[in-house]
Amino acid sequence: MDSLKIYLDKDINTDLIKTKKIAVIGFGSQGYGQSMNLKDSGCDVVLGLRLGGKSDEKAKAYGFRTMSIEDAVKYADIVQILIPDEIQAKVYEEQIKPYLRNGQYLMFSHGFNIHFKKIVAPDGVNVIMVAPKGPGHTVRSEFEIGRGVPSLIAVYQDPSKDSKEVALSYASAIGAGRAGIIETTFKEETETDLFGEQAVICGGVSALIKTGFEVLVEAGYSPYMAYFEVLHEMKLLVDLINQGGLADMRYSISNTAEYGDMTRGPKVVGQESRQAMKDLLKDIQSGSFANEFLTEMESGCKNFNKLRQENADHLIEKVGEEIRSSFVWGNNNKIIDRDKN
Repeated sequence: MDSLKIYLDKDINTDLIKTKKIAVIGFGSQGYGQSMNLKDSGCDVVLGLRLGGKSDEKAKAYGFRTMSIEDAVKYADIVQILIPDEIQAKVYEEQIKPYLRNGQYLMFSHGFNIHFKKIVAPDGVNVIMVAPKGPGHTVRSEFEIGRGVPSLIAVYQDPSKDSKEVALSYASAIGAGRAGIIETTFKEETETDLFGEQAVICGGVSALIKTGFEVLVEAGYSPYMAYFEVLHEMKLLVDLINQGGLADMRYSISNTAEYGDMTRGPKVVGQESRQAMKDLLKDIQSGSFANEFLTEMESGCKNFNKLRQENADHLIEKVGEEIRSSFVWGNNNKIIDRDKN
């Protein structure tokens, strides 16, 4: 295993990014978080958006200068594409690529479209990635309290020979230099990110929580108790894991819980789950998942929307909404305000 190099603000030319004009394309979760932090760090940042749309109105309410995507690309030295993966290629071909010039920096926060060659940049354009390892709203909330979200950087094309330095300086401006920045590749970031989302942190955890909830409710236990045991406590333990690994979590829980963890956990996530994870990884590596996802998006999202509705209608969501609205935790200082960000 290679030794780990972590870059912090002290290792970075933090003023470099302030010499560049930045166009952030999109004002969703990452667009909001990154552009707000860039602005507070003293960077020259504009938003490339559909003028007159909801995102345009939100961005202007925060004091941003907004432009059409085409004009933003013409204006900027750095074009950071933060619109959804499924529309990036179309927007790139129609509104970005015709206006790119040699020496510009085309930036992403996920390697999906570059790695799977849905977007192919001209040879004279630098292609870089700054990928915060957390949602954009967390990128913002951590920055506001003087911390940062760790980030990955990667360089795919480097005709200007300074792409790594630019990526580091940008990452610092959004707060990542306070926490730690690690260099990777577009391939590694894309494939490990998709795998983590599907097998563990989103898909795996969501399925585990829902199944545990269903098993308890089907056995006759109160859905409220089931919610507390399999969903609410998850956050408390994940905080311990995040700060000190599995060891700190196990140090904090009871002997009963620790013994049950180590002896029963592998029965739930055993060889069958391991094989399923390997199969998921093969689908990711081959591009099969990417093509399936893009086909679903292009064909009207019928299955995607059906799954969204089924999950929204699940009893765990209804019970959770009732519980959360009745208690004080989580109701103040919410990270996400859908009307504003």
